[in-house]
Amino acid sequence: MLLQADAKQLEWIGATYLSQDKVAIDEILREVDMHSENQKRFGLPTRLIAKTFVFRLIYGGSAYSYAHDPDFRDIGNESFWQDVIDSFYNKYQRLYKWHEEIQFKAKREQKLVMPTGRIYHFEPEVKFDRVKYPRTKILNYPVQGLGADLMAIARVSLRNRLKGMEEIQLVNTVHDSIIVDFNPKVCYTNDLVNIVDKCFNDVPDNFKKLFGVDFNLPMRVECEVGNSWGKMEIVNAN
Repeated sequence: MLLQADAKQLEWIGATYLSQDKVAIDEILREVDMHSENQKRFGLPTRLIAKTFVFRLIYGGSAYSYAHDPDFRDIGNESFWQDVIDSFYNKYQRLYKWHEEIQFKAKREQKLVMPTGRIYHFEPEVKFDRVKYPRTKILNYPVQGLGADLMAIARVSLRNRLKGMEEIQLVNTVHDSIIVDFNPKVCYTNDLVNIVDKCFNDVPDNFKKLFGVDFNLPMRVECEVGNSWGKMEIVNAN
């Protein structure tokens, strides 16, 4: 039997934690469906478009890129997308300021140091006699790196809790998910789901133990269980 544990909103939680945007923190704590909320607020046609828009933007998306992307260009022109971007940053103002701050710092110091101790170096790129810094990488690396650290904490916690249980194996990690192979005759499905849920709930405390800084956001997980990838069903912790 397979269990897939997907971290909820991993990248958005990473961006929110690093920026400490109060609006985003409040939405996460209240478990607001921010993609549905933003779909309505920004006049976007579907929740999926709203979700894709957000994650492209926090990694450096621009009005030009949206207006020329096959998935977005039929929704509006460059002016439309610039209005959406402006509305987004007007809502999440601290996120915008953080984006500006890390770009300035990366250009000035040619590196960024993360709360976990990760250090990202950014060398200037010279193209056509112009010096440019990799904006997309500067915005991307901190969020992706923090997400990887959070997943590593959850994975190690789960591995430790499963020690001695030979019928349960961690078989893979795919970005924001952990895959577990288990024998339901040895470990009941609900028991394993509860163990996984506990490991993710403990991430903020373990983060502070490891790095000496508070992690003021919850880590939530959604578990799917089934005999094959095509027959997975959500099982909630209790």
